[in-house]
Amino acid sequence: MSPSRPDQNAQRLTPSQCCAIIVTWQPQITDLVALLESLSAQGCASIVIDNGSANAEALTQALHPMRDDVTLLSWSENRGLAAGMNAGILQARAQGYRFVFLFDQDSCIGGRFCQSMLAAWGQAVKLGHPVAAIGPRLQDPQSGRKTPFKCFRLLARNDIPAAPGLFATDFLISSGTLLPLSELSRIGLMKESYFIDNIDLEWCFRARSLGYALYGTDRTVLFHRIGEDSQNPLVAAGIMVSHSPLRSYYSTRNRLHLRRQSYAPRDWKVRDLIRFAIKTSWLLIFNRRRREYLQQIRRGIKDAGDLRD
Repeated sequence: MSPSRPDQNAQRLTPSQCCAIIVTWQPQITDLVALLESLSAQGCASIVIDNGSANAEALTQALHPMRDDVTLLSWSENRGLAAGMNAGILQARAQGYRFVFLFDQDSCIGGRFCQSMLAAWGQAVKLGHPVAAIGPRLQDPQSGRKTPFKCFRLLARNDIPAAPGLFATDFLISSGTLLPLSELSRIGLMKESYFIDNIDLEWCFRARSLGYALYGTDRTVLFHRIGEDSQNPLVAAGIMVSHSPLRSYYSTRNRLHLRRQSYAPRDWKVRDLIRFAIKTSWLLIFNRRRREYLQQIRRGIKDAGDLRD
Protein backbone atom coordinates (compact mmCIF):
# COMPACT_ATOMS: atom_id res chain seq x y z
CA MET A 1 0.00 0.00 0.00
CA SER A 2 1.48 3.33 -1.06
CA PRO A 3 0.99 6.67 0.67
CA SER A 4 -2.19 8.51 -0.23
CA ARG A 5 -1.97 11.30 -2.77
CA PRO A 6 -1.60 14.73 -1.15
CA ASP A 7 -4.53 17.12 -1.00
CA GLN A 8 -4.26 19.19 -4.19
CA ASN A 9 -6.71 21.76 -2.80
CA ALA A 10 -4.28 22.78 -0.08
CA GLN A 11 -4.30 26.37 -1.29
CA ARG A 12 -7.84 26.67 0.14
CA LEU A 13 -6.70 25.73 3.62
CA THR A 14 -7.07 28.29 6.38
CA PRO A 15 -5.65 28.41 9.93
CA SER A 16 -9.13 27.59 11.25
CA GLN A 17 -8.61 24.05 9.91
CA CYS A 18 -5.43 23.71 11.97
CA CYS A 19 -4.84 23.15 15.67
CA ALA A 20 -1.60 23.87 17.52
CA ILE A 21 -0.32 21.28 20.02
CA ILE A 22 1.91 22.55 22.83
CA VAL A 23 3.24 20.18 25.50
CA THR A 24 4.36 21.98 28.65
CA TRP A 25 6.44 21.22 31.71
CA GLN A 26 7.30 23.99 34.18
CA PRO A 27 6.60 26.60 31.48
CA GLN A 28 7.45 30.28 31.57
CA ILE A 29 3.81 31.30 31.46
CA THR A 30 4.38 34.70 29.86
CA ASP A 31 6.23 33.10 26.91
CA LEU A 32 3.52 30.48 26.49
CA VAL A 33 0.70 33.02 26.61
CA ALA A 34 2.46 35.14 23.98
CA LEU A 35 2.61 32.11 21.66
CA LEU A 36 -1.05 31.24 22.26
CA GLU A 37 -2.18 34.83 21.71
CA SER A 38 -0.29 34.97 18.42
CA LEU A 39 -1.87 31.71 17.26
CA SER A 40 -5.34 32.90 18.28
CA ALA A 41 -4.87 36.18 16.42
CA GLN A 42 -4.07 34.17 13.29
CA GLY A 43 -7.24 32.08 13.64
CA CYS A 44 -5.56 28.90 14.91
CA ALA A 45 -6.91 27.12 18.00
CA SER A 46 -4.57 25.43 20.46
CA ILE A 47 -4.44 22.43 22.76
CA VAL A 48 -2.04 22.63 25.71
CA ILE A 49 -1.05 19.40 27.46
CA ASP A 50 0.64 20.04 30.79
CA ASN A 51 2.89 17.28 32.12
CA GLY A 52 2.38 17.73 35.84
CA SER A 53 4.04 21.14 36.19
CA ALA A 54 4.58 22.60 39.64
CA ASN A 55 2.98 25.83 38.38
CA ALA A 56 -0.06 24.06 36.92
CA GLU A 57 -2.51 26.13 38.97
CA ALA A 58 -1.00 29.40 37.74
CA LEU A 59 -1.07 28.02 34.20
CA THR A 60 -4.77 27.19 34.50
CA GLN A 61 -5.55 30.69 35.72
CA ALA A 62 -3.50 32.33 32.97
CA LEU A 63 -5.23 30.35 30.22
CA HIS A 64 -8.76 30.74 31.55
CA PRO A 65 -9.43 34.02 29.66
CA MET A 66 -8.41 32.19 26.44
CA ARG A 67 -10.73 29.22 26.99
CA ASP A 68 -12.62 29.83 23.72
CA ASP A 69 -9.43 29.27 21.70
CA VAL A 70 -7.30 27.14 24.02
CA THR A 71 -8.06 23.68 25.42
CA LEU A 72 -5.98 22.73 28.47
CA LEU A 73 -5.37 19.10 29.41
CA SER A 74 -3.65 18.90 32.80
CA TRP A 75 -1.91 15.71 33.89
CA SER A 76 -0.87 15.00 37.47
CA GLU A 77 2.44 13.48 36.37
CA ASN A 78 5.05 13.87 33.65
CA ARG A 79 4.18 11.28 31.02
CA GLY A 80 6.71 12.60 28.53
CA LEU A 81 6.77 14.79 25.45
CA ALA A 82 5.71 12.06 23.02
CA ALA A 83 2.70 11.08 25.12
CA GLY A 84 1.67 14.73 25.30
CA MET A 85 1.98 15.17 21.54
CA ASN A 86 -0.11 12.05 20.94
CA ALA A 87 -2.83 13.16 23.35
CA GLY A 88 -3.04 16.52 21.60
CA ILE A 89 -3.09 14.94 18.15
CA LEU A 90 -5.91 12.57 19.09
CA GLN A 91 -7.88 15.44 20.63
CA ALA A 92 -7.42 17.56 17.50
CA ARG A 93 -8.53 14.66 15.32
CA ALA A 94 -11.64 14.15 17.48
CA GLN A 95 -12.46 17.84 17.09
CA GLY A 96 -12.36 17.55 13.30
CA TYR A 97 -9.16 19.45 12.47
CA ARG A 98 -7.25 18.55 9.30
CA PHE A 99 -3.77 19.64 10.35
CA VAL A 100 -1.79 20.16 13.52
CA PHE A 101 1.14 22.40 14.34
CA LEU A 102 3.60 21.13 16.95
CA PHE A 103 5.25 23.73 19.18
CA ASP A 104 7.56 23.86 22.16
CA GLN A 105 6.39 25.93 25.12
CA ASP A 106 8.98 28.65 24.46
CA SER A 107 8.57 28.90 20.68
CA CYS A 108 8.03 32.36 19.21
CA ILE A 109 6.29 33.03 15.89
CA GLY A 110 5.58 35.99 13.65
CA GLY A 111 2.21 37.46 12.75
CA ARG A 112 1.67 35.47 9.54
CA PHE A 113 3.30 32.21 10.58
CA CYS A 114 0.25 29.98 10.07
CA GLN A 115 -0.67 31.47 6.70
CA SER A 116 2.92 31.19 5.49
CA MET A 117 3.18 27.55 6.52
CA LEU A 118 -0.08 26.72 4.75
CA ALA A 119 1.19 28.48 1.64
CA ALA A 120 4.33 26.34 1.82
CA TRP A 121 2.12 23.26 2.11
CA GLY A 122 0.28 24.25 -1.06
CA GLN A 123 3.65 24.73 -2.77
CA ALA A 124 4.87 21.31 -1.59
CA VAL A 125 1.88 19.22 -2.67
CA LYS A 126 2.17 20.61 -6.19
CA LEU A 127 5.47 18.75 -6.48
CA GLY A 128 3.43 15.53 -6.66
CA HIS A 129 4.85 13.59 -3.71
CA PRO A 130 2.90 12.54 -0.61
CA VAL A 131 3.96 14.94 2.16
CA ALA A 132 4.33 13.90 5.80
CA ALA A 133 5.28 17.27 7.26
CA ILE A 134 6.64 20.76 6.58
CA GLY A 135 8.83 22.69 8.98
CA PRO A 136 9.81 26.39 9.20
CA ARG A 137 13.33 27.74 9.24
CA LEU A 138 14.44 27.75 12.89
CA GLN A 139 16.45 30.72 14.15
CA ASP A 140 18.20 31.08 17.49
CA PRO A 141 16.77 34.25 19.12
CA GLN A 142 20.13 35.11 20.73
CA SER A 143 22.77 34.30 18.13
CA GLY A 144 20.55 34.74 15.06
CA ARG A 145 21.92 31.48 13.68
CA LYS A 146 19.52 29.64 11.39
CA THR A 147 19.30 25.85 11.55
CA PRO A 148 19.93 24.13 8.20
CA PHE A 149 17.53 21.56 6.79
CA LYS A 150 19.40 18.27 6.90
CA CYS A 151 19.99 15.60 4.30
CA PHE A 152 22.11 12.77 5.64
CA ARG A 153 23.42 11.62 2.28
CA LEU A 154 26.91 12.91 1.65
CA LEU A 155 27.03 15.95 -0.67
CA ALA A 156 23.27 15.78 -1.27
CA ARG A 157 21.62 19.04 -2.38
CA ASN A 158 18.21 19.78 -0.94
CA ASP A 159 17.14 22.96 -2.74
CA ILE A 160 14.29 22.54 -5.22
CA PRO A 161 14.58 24.71 -8.36
CA ALA A 162 10.89 24.18 -9.17
CA ALA A 163 9.87 25.42 -5.71
CA PRO A 164 12.01 28.36 -4.54
CA GLY A 165 12.24 28.64 -0.77
CA LEU A 166 11.35 24.98 -0.29
CA PHE A 167 13.92 22.36 0.72
CA ALA A 168 13.80 18.57 0.72
CA THR A 169 15.00 17.19 4.04
CA ASP A 170 15.41 13.91 5.90
CA PHE A 171 14.56 15.37 9.30
CA LEU A 172 12.47 18.14 10.83
CA ILE A 173 12.72 19.41 14.39
CA SER A 174 9.20 19.09 15.74
CA SER A 175 8.71 22.68 16.89
CA GLY A 176 6.71 24.64 14.32
CA THR A 177 6.11 21.60 12.12
CA LEU A 178 2.83 21.25 10.21
CA LEU A 179 1.42 17.69 9.96
CA PRO A 180 -1.64 16.40 8.08
CA LEU A 181 -3.82 14.29 10.35
CA SER A 182 -4.99 12.21 7.39
CA GLU A 183 -1.57 10.57 7.06
CA LEU A 184 -0.93 9.73 10.72
CA SER A 185 -3.03 6.57 10.53
CA ARG A 186 -0.39 5.16 8.17
CA ILE A 187 2.78 6.73 9.57
CA GLY A 188 1.75 6.28 13.20
CA LEU A 189 1.95 8.51 16.25
CA MET A 190 5.05 9.53 18.19
CA LYS A 191 7.00 6.80 19.98
CA GLU A 192 6.09 7.26 23.64
CA SER A 193 8.88 5.03 24.97
CA TYR A 194 11.38 7.69 23.82
CA PHE A 195 9.80 10.06 26.38
CA ILE A 196 11.61 13.30 25.42
CA ASP A 197 14.60 12.97 23.05
CA ASN A 198 14.81 12.09 19.34
CA ILE A 199 11.04 11.67 19.04
CA ASP A 200 10.95 13.81 15.90
CA LEU A 201 14.01 12.06 14.42
CA GLU A 202 12.45 8.61 14.78
CA TRP A 203 9.08 9.75 13.38
CA CYS A 204 10.72 11.41 10.37
CA PHE A 205 12.73 8.29 9.56
CA ARG A 206 9.58 6.20 9.80
CA ALA A 207 7.70 8.54 7.47
CA ARG A 208 10.54 8.66 4.93
CA SER A 209 10.76 4.85 4.91
CA LEU A 210 7.08 4.70 3.92
CA GLY A 211 7.65 6.92 0.88
CA TYR A 212 6.65 10.30 2.29
CA ALA A 213 8.49 13.54 1.64
CA LEU A 214 9.56 16.06 4.28
CA TYR A 215 10.11 19.71 3.40
CA GLY A 216 11.49 22.77 5.08
CA THR A 217 10.48 26.27 4.07
CA ASP A 218 12.00 29.74 4.15
CA ARG A 219 8.58 31.37 3.87
CA THR A 220 8.63 31.94 7.63
CA VAL A 221 10.93 31.70 10.64
CA LEU A 222 10.33 30.21 14.06
CA PHE A 223 12.46 31.67 16.84
CA HIS A 224 13.54 28.74 18.96
CA ARG A 225 16.42 27.91 21.26
CA ILE A 226 17.72 24.35 20.79
CA GLY A 227 19.36 22.85 23.84
CA GLU A 228 20.90 24.74 26.75
CA ASP A 229 23.42 27.57 26.94
CA SER A 230 27.03 26.45 26.74
CA GLN A 231 30.51 27.88 26.17
CA ASN A 232 31.39 24.78 24.16
CA PRO A 233 32.67 26.01 20.74
CA LEU A 234 31.06 22.99 19.05
CA VAL A 235 27.71 24.07 20.47
CA ALA A 236 28.28 27.70 19.46
CA ALA A 237 29.08 26.54 15.92
CA GLY A 238 25.88 24.51 15.79
CA ILE A 239 27.67 21.18 15.43
CA MET A 240 26.28 19.77 18.68
CA VAL A 241 23.50 20.57 21.13
CA SER A 242 24.13 21.06 24.84
CA HIS A 243 21.94 19.15 27.30
CA SER A 244 22.03 18.10 30.93
CA PRO A 245 23.40 14.70 32.01
CA LEU A 246 19.86 13.33 32.30
CA ARG A 247 19.01 14.45 28.77
CA SER A 248 22.24 12.77 27.64
CA TYR A 249 20.82 9.54 29.07
CA TYR A 250 17.67 9.78 26.95
CA SER A 251 19.60 10.87 23.86
CA THR A 252 22.10 8.00 24.18
CA ARG A 253 19.45 5.40 24.88
CA ASN A 254 17.08 6.48 22.13
CA ARG A 255 19.71 6.98 19.42
CA LEU A 256 21.23 3.56 20.07
CA HIS A 257 17.76 2.06 19.88
CA LEU A 258 17.00 3.97 16.67
CA ARG A 259 20.18 2.72 15.00
CA ARG A 260 18.86 -0.83 15.26
CA GLN A 261 15.67 0.00 13.37
CA SER A 262 15.51 -1.05 9.72
CA TYR A 263 14.07 2.31 8.64
CA ALA A 264 16.97 4.37 10.06
CA PRO A 265 19.11 5.61 7.12
CA ARG A 266 22.56 4.08 6.85
CA ASP A 267 24.16 7.47 6.16
CA TRP A 268 22.68 8.84 9.37
CA LYS A 269 23.96 5.87 11.37
CA VAL A 270 27.53 6.57 10.24
CA ARG A 271 27.32 10.31 10.85
CA ASP A 272 25.64 9.86 14.21
CA LEU A 273 28.32 7.44 15.39
CA ILE A 274 30.95 10.08 14.64
CA ARG A 275 28.88 12.75 16.38
CA PHE A 276 28.42 10.53 19.43
CA ALA A 277 32.15 9.83 19.68
CA ILE A 278 33.09 13.52 19.41
CA LYS A 279 30.44 14.76 21.84
CA THR A 280 31.08 12.04 24.41
CA SER A 281 34.84 12.60 24.28
CA TRP A 282 34.39 16.34 24.75
CA LEU A 283 32.04 15.90 27.71
CA LEU A 284 34.23 13.37 29.47
CA ILE A 285 37.46 15.33 28.98
CA PHE A 286 36.43 18.96 29.40
CA ASN A 287 33.08 19.17 31.20
CA ARG A 288 33.12 19.77 34.96
CA ARG A 289 30.23 17.34 35.37
CA ARG A 290 32.06 14.59 33.50
CA ARG A 291 31.30 11.94 36.14
CA GLU A 292 27.55 12.60 35.91
CA TYR A 293 27.68 12.48 32.12
CA LEU A 294 29.62 9.22 32.21
CA GLN A 295 27.07 7.63 34.54
CA GLN A 296 24.11 8.71 32.42
CA ILE A 297 25.71 7.74 29.11
CA ARG A 298 26.61 4.31 30.45
CA ARG A 299 23.06 3.92 31.75
CA GLY A 300 21.70 4.92 28.35
CA ILE A 301 23.86 2.33 26.58
CA LYS A 302 22.68 -0.35 29.00
CA ASP A 303 18.98 0.54 28.77
CA ALA A 304 18.89 0.86 24.96
CA GLY A 305 18.58 -2.89 24.63
CA ASP A 306 15.52 -3.02 26.87
CA LEU A 307 13.61 -0.20 25.16
CA ARG A 308 10.30 -1.18 23.57
CA ASP A 309 10.14 -1.01 19.77
